[in-house]
Amino acid sequence: MAHSEQDVLAGLAEIVNEESGIPASDVTLEKSFTDDLDVDSLTMVSIVVAAEEKFGVKIPDDEVKNLKTVGDAVHFIVAQAA
Repeated sequence: MAHSEQDVLAGLAEIVNEESGIPASDVTLEKSFTDDLDVDSLTMVSIVVAAEEKFGVKIPDDEVKNLKTVGDAVHFIVAQAA
């Protein structure tokens, strides 16, 4: 099932909020997970696992390091789910 960018962003914001306590409204496409949102590598793993379950996609470990911004993750998930 295809997901819209808005759906994925909203779902990802929810996950980031649950995993790290960052307000969902702060999670925008241009935000960097590490620099802007202060997400550490352990939290990132939890976010990835939750996103895989929520959106029914697989995010390989070697791809995770390329997902530097929220937008990178949103675009990756949208492309995988299409």
